[in-house]
Amino acid sequence: MAKNVAEMLPGETAIIAGFSDEQIGLKLLEMGLLPGTAIRFNFSAPFGDPVCVSVSDVDLSLRINEASTISIIN
Repeated sequence: MAKNVAEMLPGETAIIAGFSDEQIGLKLLEMGLLPGTAIRFNFSAPFGDPVCVSVSDVDLSLRINEASTISIIN
């Protein structure tokens, strides 16, 4: 079963495999979330949305619905 960024735990790292939503995926590609790139889950806001991730030494804030479209490989 494929895992996505929304299911990661704080401090966990993984490799981006792809995107399950084409429109959101295009936006994420423009933000630098490229397949094959390492992603680190930093933390989530108190109610779980948004989440903070790091890609290429850049911290990004993503909504849970965006993070759930990013497939990862551990």
